[in-house]
Amino acid sequence: MKIGFTNWLNSSPAFLKKVPAPYRCMLILGLLLSACGQQLTSRSSNNSAAAQANEKYSAYLFTYFTGNNKSEEAIRFALSNDGYNYQALNHNKPVISSAKISSTGGVRDPHILRGADGKTFYMVVTDMVSANGWNSNRAMVLLKSTDLLNWTSSVVNIQKQFPGQDNLLRVWAPQTIYDPQAKKYMIYFSMKHGNDPDKIYYAYANKDFTALETTPKQLFFSPTNGACIDGDIVLKDGKYHLFFKTEGEGAGIKMAVSDKLTEGYILQDKYLQQTKDPVEGSGVFKLNNGEGYILMYDVYTKGKYQFTKSQDLQNFSVIDQEVSMNFHPRHGTVLPITAQEAEALVSQWGTTDDVMQSARAKELKKINIALDTVGKKLSLPVKAGTNINSFNPEFTTFPGITITPQSAQNFTAGPVTYTVTIKGKAPQTYTAVAREAHNPVLEGYYADPDVLYAEKTGKFYIYPTSDGFTGWSGTYFKTFSSNNLVDWQDEGIILDLPKDVSWAKRNAWAPCITEKKINGQYKYFYYFTAAQKIGVAVADNPTGPFVDSGKPLIDKFPEGIKNGQQIDPDVFTDPKTGKSYLYWGNGYMAGAELNNDMVSLKPGTTKILTPDATFREGATVFYRNGTYYIMWSEDDTRSENYRVRYGTADSPLGKIKIPANNLVIAKNPEAGIYATGHNAVLQIPGKDEWYLVYHRFNYPKGISMGGAAGYNREVCIDKLEFNPDGSIKQVKPTHEGIKAIRLK
Repeated sequence: MKIGFTNWLNSSPAFLKKVPAPYRCMLILGLLLSACGQQLTSRSSNNSAAAQANEKYSAYLFTYFTGNNKSEEAIRFALSNDGYNYQALNHNKPVISSAKISSTGGVRDPHILRGADGKTFYMVVTDMVSANGWNSNRAMVLLKSTDLLNWTSSVVNIQKQFPGQDNLLRVWAPQTIYDPQAKKYMIYFSMKHGNDPDKIYYAYANKDFTALETTPKQLFFSPTNGACIDGDIVLKDGKYHLFFKTEGEGAGIKMAVSDKLTEGYILQDKYLQQTKDPVEGSGVFKLNNGEGYILMYDVYTKGKYQFTKSQDLQNFSVIDQEVSMNFHPRHGTVLPITAQEAEALVSQWGTTDDVMQSARAKELKKINIALDTVGKKLSLPVKAGTNINSFNPEFTTFPGITITPQSAQNFTAGPVTYTVTIKGKAPQTYTAVAREAHNPVLEGYYADPDVLYAEKTGKFYIYPTSDGFTGWSGTYFKTFSSNNLVDWQDEGIILDLPKDVSWAKRNAWAPCITEKKINGQYKYFYYFTAAQKIGVAVADNPTGPFVDSGKPLIDKFPEGIKNGQQIDPDVFTDPKTGKSYLYWGNGYMAGAELNNDMVSLKPGTTKILTPDATFREGATVFYRNGTYYIMWSEDDTRSENYRVRYGTADSPLGKIKIPANNLVIAKNPEAGIYATGHNAVLQIPGKDEWYLVYHRFNYPKGISMGGAAGYNREVCIDKLEFNPDGSIKQVKPTHEGIKAIRLK
């Protein structure tokens, strides 16, 4: 402003001379004030424009697929208000039919982009059904929309369209970026030819975004000659940052940077993922509030996404504790959107039922929220100690959604009525009840529990299978501790097969544990299933760290057995003799005495103990009043009729006698509880007080999940009681669970 006004004075002396002296100062002062006002107005306008730019995008659209089954290989949408907490649209079902847009019937790896005009959207996906093999696809699908709701699509088959692609094996994970120099949309993707590693290529789309108009050229390959897939380009500070997954010497996400979009990428040779677990499908998006960037990636062996945050795209910190989703995504991308766009998506694919199931209060057991969609009744299970006299479920709302009431309510006075309205649709009324539920006892999906009271710490511990992985494909074990059997603390991973076990890397199942005092020191012997073999690891504390023995303890069928699996160990120490025994088997039940070292079996003691035709797996043994009780699971863990039976014996390896009524626990359809099995038994120290620790299908979704219910299970505890003659009373599974106990 000063320079401009001085220049004006210098260039206008004749004008000023014509102004009478008394008014000359007033004129100059007025001109100064005017100039200042214009400058302030200009600054205010610029600040307002900057504020509007920051506020333009107020929500986020997450587009993803969910798994390797053909029904899961389809485009799905989810919304978020903050970039951290996401809710699936359309009940987590596809929003676009894969059969209609693809050549294979399935699509994966969706990437969505807002066009340079700000109002056109471009999406590209891998045209692939994984069941046909990882080298089965040669095509991608290009999609275009002006409203995020209606999409046109075209299949681009690289092998058919371009010559010289005879040895092309696969085309993976396409993405789109606008090239301001070419003024065209560039699509980049990985391809594998013959024995060469995957490399990232690029080509330009035609004007209508229906085909590629240029021959694919190589954009980047890994200098280590490892695979280079899942590219994601982010423009920051005039530089293009190419994130990609590489394999070979190590595996994970790296970044290469260039001043130009189509060439000159220099590798920054460090891994960016903040986990030692395998990852893929990285995606980067900028937060609407200007607080930096999110780098997310698929931790596919753990069945979850990890979110990390960065200001500079160089240093990333994990923010998993701030992130939530009511779905399990695979390789997807996030797009910042406006409130108006979010409202349109909600109007198209949102439902009032989704709103009622979106409660996110920290006191809730979120995976157990149950909605009767016909009766419009919502059940809100809350954790122990929650004050439901004044409780706010904290329902998630998006633009176009209103819900009343929004404040805390008194749920002790009876059901609370809520009214939900989605713009353009009729209001819906629901009634909600909130009550304390102690089952499941662990937050999340877990199964096959063993339970221990540790004399060393005076605490209880549960050792489960980590569940929620398609096909029981989990690879790690956790433990949880409690002082009262109601409040449980996650003690973290105690054994991770890829890191801690040399002889097996997959199928971490059904562990058990025992505490021994050896030479005055407590030792913990942890028996576990890995790759359908049984191993043993040892620790000085119930929470580990556990050290594997270095080889499987059991990896062959017992003599005389030809079918089944070497899984589901159970360890039992006879209080009469102090000897310890191991039991195992699927399809058969075997038992053997353990040597004093607890990591080997005593030769010649293995016996086949299969009680009857109901035996499937999951044997567990305990002792009470002179009787040895043996429990086992009947049927398949994927069946709603999975249940527990028992027999008795006179010695740890004695013949098992079957009572007439030997059912221990079975489904409770009236309560929506199914597949109650694979249990452990806990005695309260010094008391004739007993508890059954078992797993069930997830409530309420399990019964509608088909076979997938068998690996989406949860751990529960109910009271175990006996008749005067020592027979077991059948346990009725409950949501209420047990009351907290207090040990002296």
